[in-house]
Amino acid sequence: MSPAPDEALAAFKRISRTKSRSRRPLLTEALWKEAIETRTARIGVVGMGYVGLPLMRTFCATGFQCIGFDVDTAKVTKLNAGRSYIKHIPSSLIKEVVSKGMFVASDDPSVLGECDAILVCVPTPLSKSRDPDMRYVESTSHLIADHLRRGQLVVLESTTYPGTTRDLVKPILETSGLTAEKDFFLAYSPEREDPGRVDFTTETIPKVVGGFGPTSLAAACSLYGAAVSQAVPVSSCEVAEASKLLENIYRCVNIALINEMKILFDRLGIDVSEVVRAASTKPFGFQPFYPGPGLGGHCIPIDPFYLSWKARQHGLTTRFIELAGEINTAMPEYVVAKLAEGLNAGKKAINGSKILVLGLAYKKDVDDIRESPSVVLIEMLKARGAKVDYNDPFIPRTPKQREHNLGMTSKKLTEKMLGGYDCVMIATDHTSYDYDWIVKHAKLVLDTRNATATVKRGRKKIVKA
Repeated sequence: MSPAPDEALAAFKRISRTKSRSRRPLLTEALWKEAIETRTARIGVVGMGYVGLPLMRTFCATGFQCIGFDVDTAKVTKLNAGRSYIKHIPSSLIKEVVSKGMFVASDDPSVLGECDAILVCVPTPLSKSRDPDMRYVESTSHLIADHLRRGQLVVLESTTYPGTTRDLVKPILETSGLTAEKDFFLAYSPEREDPGRVDFTTETIPKVVGGFGPTSLAAACSLYGAAVSQAVPVSSCEVAEASKLLENIYRCVNIALINEMKILFDRLGIDVSEVVRAASTKPFGFQPFYPGPGLGGHCIPIDPFYLSWKARQHGLTTRFIELAGEINTAMPEYVVAKLAEGLNAGKKAINGSKILVLGLAYKKDVDDIRESPSVVLIEMLKARGAKVDYNDPFIPRTPKQREHNLGMTSKKLTEKMLGGYDCVMIATDHTSYDYDWIVKHAKLVLDTRNATATVKRGRKKIVKA
């Protein structure tokens, strides 16, 4: 295991000494309140990704010392050197908290024993059969159990099915010989990150908190209440777990509805985006959702199926969830079919055509490609014999993912190169793209995001998908 750089570790230890307190277990609400008010409670964050890094930033900003644990040694090295690998978390911020001794990253699980609160932000993907893949939560729980001590608070933030904290995490933690609510505290508080969003941040989004018992709830609410605008207590871990699923299922179902309307309205010769704009003028009873080439991000394409799986265990079916998943999953096929129509009009086939995909991220102005429909589209086009390149200003090369490894690099946009492709597909509507310029120099544009809505010249080259 690679140690943290000497400077980062030395600064961290120096601050630790100035903030030191007796290592008495924080077994009462009063002791937790004291540790939080004096900022002597040390926060551990497991998983230094799109959830863990913003969470660390939030606690450091309010005066807490944080330890970031991750099994990825490369991430640990970058963080301790003051370098960020996530676009909306600037390196200057990482460098500042490291240099001040407020944060250190480590791949050594023994650091978990040094923390008073351990916040777990690890992935919860689906298996190929759409069952919950809990291996990251399980392995993390075992690591924590190996170093668990009396008075610690453990909070799971990863999105999951109701019952995970009580039925999966708690028994593993109790293999330590300690008992939840008596010797240590256990809670669930779902992450609500939305990468790239500027109107809300981790600090300003209310935090739902469910405790395994009343003392666990009080400790967790006190901790989050010191760092975010509002801690929202609920009666159990299960309620908190279910609330996150409901949030994402709501979006999944409504996005599926608007995707289905897009297909129908296209057949009727109606612009779905204009329909949405018109309906949005109603000041009540309607919330706009927008169609796209498919669902992306770690939450909406995955989380609803956690509840479907749980429902099946109780002999129930979740028809809305399954139908929404079917519609959203089929959107890349619809996009490819529209591409075939556009190429066919110019007496071309997908097989052998050169296609440029604009935007690899799952949504605009971020560098996050988790579950991105762009990745699926590229693989589908290659399977059909197309020669595919991509451009994304935020993703210079494609990272290796659990189920995808494109091995591609972003191509620089020029007038000549745009004209060299049989079709330019707008898969992600980054605001940095000049869509007038793109349409002007491309032979054919397939627009999956209504990004060319204001383009006036060359509209005959644009195919909506």
